[in-house]
Amino acid sequence: MKSVTYLLAAAMLILSVVACEKKDYPVGLSEYEHHYYAIFVPNNNSAVTVSRSQAALLKFPVQFYSTFTRSYDAVARYAVTTAGMNNPAVRGQDFDIVDKNGVVIPSADTSYNIIFPQAKQAMDTIYIKLLNNAAPGSRRMEIQILENKTAQFYVDVFSTAFRRPVTIN
Repeated sequence: MKSVTYLLAAAMLILSVVACEKKDYPVGLSEYEHHYYAIFVPNNNSAVTVSRSQAALLKFPVQFYSTFTRSYDAVARYAVTTAGMNNPAVRGQDFDIVDKNGVVIPSADTSYNIIFPQAKQAMDTIYIKLLNNAAPGSRRMEIQILENKTAQFYVDVFSTAFRRPVTIN
């Protein structure tokens, strides 16, 4: 008898949830219409360890979240940092930031751009070429997606997926 009572109670609970009135909520608030997110995929800040002799490019996929098509291009920014690290990796000696064809992308300050045409949702990739530096010991660096706020848009980050620590062995 108890099992029948429990089954009836569960059925009534399920029926009450299914019978609830469905409400239509607005897609978003106007103050967030030009607010986007760029994050590493997978959605975490996990560290990566690679061999310095690796010939293939390191690939770090980046997801750009948007539900709109705009008249402007949204720009996600990223940088390579070694601040506070022991045995920091050196750009031009241990690694280079390159495009998908392995061509070095110049930077005056270690920051780079990923352009998302018309601010459409898309995936792109950050590529790193290892230079097989013969210096002994591990080298470390961190790739960080940066916030980019302009008068037109704001490309934000998730705290759970904005950095990729890299150790080169």
